Amino acid sequence: MEKAYRYRFYPTTEQEQILRRTIGCVRLVFNKALAARTEAWYERREKIDYVQSSAMLTQWKKLEELQFLNEVSCVPLQQGLRHLQTAFANFFAGRAKYPNFKKKRSGGSAEFTKSAFRWKDGQVYLAKCSEPLPIKWSRQLPKGCEPSTITVRLESSGRWFVNLRINDPTDETLRPVDSAVGLDVGISSLVTLSTGEKIANPKAFDKHYQKLRKAQKSLSRKQKASRNRDKARLKVARLQAKISDSRKDHTHKLTTQLIRENQTIVVEDLAVKNMVKNPKLARAISDAAWGELVRQLEYKAKWYGRTLVKIDRWFPSSKRCGNCGHIVDKLPLNIREWDCPKCGMHHDRDINAAKNILAVGHTVTVCGANIRPDRHKSRMAVAKIQ
Repeated sequence: MEKAYRYRFYPTTEQEQILRRTIGCVRLVFNKALAARTEAWYERREKIDYVQSSAMLTQWKKLEELQFLNEVSCVPLQQGLRHLQTAFANFFAGRAKYPNFKKKRSGGSAEFTKSAFRWKDGQVYLAKCSEPLPIKWSRQLPKGCEPSTITVRLESSGRWFVNLRINDPTDETLRPVDSAVGLDVGISSLVTLSTGEKIANPKAFDKHYQKLRKAQKSLSRKQKASRNRDKARLKVARLQAKISDSRKDHTHKLTTQLIRENQTIVVEDLAVKNMVKNPKLARAISDAAWGELVRQLEYKAKWYGRTLVKIDRWFPSSKRCGNCGHIVDKLPLNIREWDCPKCGMHHDRDINAAKNILAVGHTVTVCGANIRPDRHKSRMAVAKIQ
């Protein structure tokens, strides 16, 4: 199974100069190729693919004003063109928006394949660098594994990271357990389990909101293209990185715990990208990171031999009574507890939803049922769950 190990490293002055120059050249080639492909289509209705872009890169290297492209490894430049081709493929397939131009203030990355680096004695030697990368090995690679691709990334906060992609033959399947759980994600409680347990939302953004607000206010007052503005931008980027690290750390610990304790995990297939379009809830939903939570559950379930079931997002998990199956017509978000008008059962909104999600997940697993928004079909399918 392919995996990527991420480490932080602290380059020497010489390495930082080479890597910054490489990342800058990758960004330049990417932007020039994107501009050329966009211009060719809108002006001449011509399509330019990767092969033509690669030929254009060869011509750019011959220009006097672009001679510095020959001073860096050619592999990251070619990989940048491949990434652009992938971006266009995703755009035409409807999976992503039109590719954007890369910006210097966002940092950048450079990808090195096997022909552009050397793995020797557990150290990484990149092309054009005489010394190995001073990596902080927070964990060792699996025995017998060597990286097939290395990606060096510079974050906007100024931190350097390296991603080592390996093919791990280790079987990490966990011992089967006789337990299943349904998850209902939320804002006040990040996750509510069908067992009745509620996991609090750490709200990483809110903890640093005042500091971030003050730093962004200071940044907006700095003169553009000034050294003080660069310092203020770096301060904002570091605060945002701290928020992101805190959120990811909590999400990783939570998903790992859920995977280890349960054989089957059932979640809703939520359209988070559409939900964040609500201006009143966008910040809270983004801070909760529901999409990242489900993504981690998905790949960790494959790693450890667990089952992740996604039910249809239109299933009325909150409005359906878990006791008799009655579905109420309306249930506003401000109502956290309610009584079923048919059987009189008292429900906690989130716990009831988590239990319904688990019940539907069992149905989907056993008979492959698909709970769609059609009212009549939903009632019939739900009635069979009991």
